[in-house]
Amino acid sequence: MKQDDERHGDYSAPHLGDDRELWDGADRPRAMKLIQGYIWHPRDTPLDLFHYVPAELPGEVHVLMDAMPAAPFAFFDDGTLSATQQVYQLTVMRIVQPGENPAAGLQAVAAKLQEHLNTTPEGVGWQLMEDLREVD
Repeated sequence: MKQDDERHGDYSAPHLGDDRELWDGADRPRAMKLIQGYIWHPRDTPLDLFHYVPAELPGEVHVLMDAMPAAPFAFFDDGTLSATQQVYQLTVMRIVQPGENPAAGLQAVAAKLQEHLNTTPEGVGWQLMEDLREVD
């Protein structure tokens, strides 16, 4: 176990640090995640989600949706089998300039994304979280 690892019962968890420490003093633009999560719809309903949620939001914010072969969970909160749904990983990111706080404007981005998500047809669901990390 390294000195900066954390001990939890009988196992240790590596301490990876916090990307936010890197926000100040960076000397190059960086791709930063803002929001990450999942969006889904019934498999038997062909749907182009980019018809409702654009690939780019104001402020050069990019929305990425990648189809997943299966959801990372067996059931949704309402008991629906995840196997009946087409699930996508949704990532919202933008290029952050040196010295710029990636969290600046996050609420406005989330509000704009929510506007678009609210236009999706019945049966579309999503679960999204703030995720302020550099894209590897």
